[in-house]
Amino acid sequence: MTSDPHREPSGLLVRLGLHRPELRAWAMYDWANSGFVLAIQTAIFPLWFHAQAGGEGIGTLRLAWTTTIALALVALAAPFLGALADYAGLKKRMLGTFVGIGVTATACLWFVREGDWMTAAILFGAANIGAQASFVFYDSLLPHIAGPREMDRVSTAGYAIGYFGSTLLFLLLISWITWPEAFGLGSRSTATRAGFVAVAVWWLLFTLPLLLRVREPRPRIEPDERPGENPARVALTRLAQTFRELRLYRHAFLMLIAFIVYNDGIGTIIRMAGPYGKDLGFPDGSLMVAILIPQIVGVPFAFLFGALAGRIGPKRSIFIGLAAYAGITTYAFFLQSLAEFFVLAALVGMVQGGTQALSRSLFASLIPTHKSAEFFSFYGVLDKFAGMLGPMFFATTAQMTGSNRYGILSLIVFFVAGGLILSRVDVAEGRRAAREAEAMAAPGT
Repeated sequence: MTSDPHREPSGLLVRLGLHRPELRAWAMYDWANSGFVLAIQTAIFPLWFHAQAGGEGIGTLRLAWTTTIALALVALAAPFLGALADYAGLKKRMLGTFVGIGVTATACLWFVREGDWMTAAILFGAANIGAQASFVFYDSLLPHIAGPREMDRVSTAGYAIGYFGSTLLFLLLISWITWPEAFGLGSRSTATRAGFVAVAVWWLLFTLPLLLRVREPRPRIEPDERPGENPARVALTRLAQTFRELRLYRHAFLMLIAFIVYNDGIGTIIRMAGPYGKDLGFPDGSLMVAILIPQIVGVPFAFLFGALAGRIGPKRSIFIGLAAYAGITTYAFFLQSLAEFFVLAALVGMVQGGTQALSRSLFASLIPTHKSAEFFSFYGVLDKFAGMLGPMFFATTAQMTGSNRYGILSLIVFFVAGGLILSRVDVAEGRRAAREAEAMAAPGT
């Protein structure tokens, strides 16, 4: 039986946010998907795709546009699916479905032939759709498994575990690629494609704890709804109703807008780090090391951000992360040497996980839990629509100026603007409105 999420025991696991089985099972999905985020979105696949799609400049731009299209497709479907999952109690089933899509597409990268960048792009897009949609339903489970005073710690614990897991998988894949003969893989090309299959297996295997140990939250219905109604019709009605009622959740909405602005900058840095370093002339091996550094640094710093939020609150902690990112983009513009690129990677690792994790938990505390999938779908949708703007802004600026340096510098706009919007969020008032909405909902079927 699941223990009381509002009970406050003591000990190390409590301070880390991992003190109950369902919390650990939930956090393991960060471990599961982080291998995909690091190897496919950030490091190995982008560098491999860079070579398949035309080399310097062209490969970077094609990857940016592929990402844009994939995120747009997720954005179109997520709001309806989120509302449907809330009403019908389908959060875990939706998560499992999109994990299946992502795992299958990732595994199929094994079959891509040298130079066939179009097939690689299609599979990468499908895998991205699976991953990004699964995050909606994964995040929506957070307010159901963690109490109000736990969410910051639990969310940052997920990111820390994800960094640790992705580091282990990444080291294995790099070993395969560096010494393919020692592992019986024949060539670096074969080892790279075998790595894509390993990512798919890892993703699937470590999703199982969540599917087996975390309960599907019992659905609750709005005062104007009745049990047994057509789920699709209810989902569409809820979407329209939520748009009309956004004024009731004003601070959740402001938090959402702030997040999609500044996280667009964060996401673009994650996706473009490898190609940016490649265009600066750094060798692949060194880029792999640089991409691994944030994963290692991120483990303790994610936990530290959770502890910091317990002292000064998540909103102030996020401001610290955004100020650091503004400095990071400026530093990236001026860097010349590989050593400076390594320093940049360490700086990113200090703030990346904590900023994103606390954004997730802060938003979760500002929404009614019985509509968490719907609200996190908006969180995901608007982030994905804005997520198109970052790569697009990067690519357009780089094309206009003839330099990817100006593309990376332009991202400072996202951190400054996002911070200004976040300053308008009244956390206490937003939480009060969310709890009032919960009190009006009734148990569903």
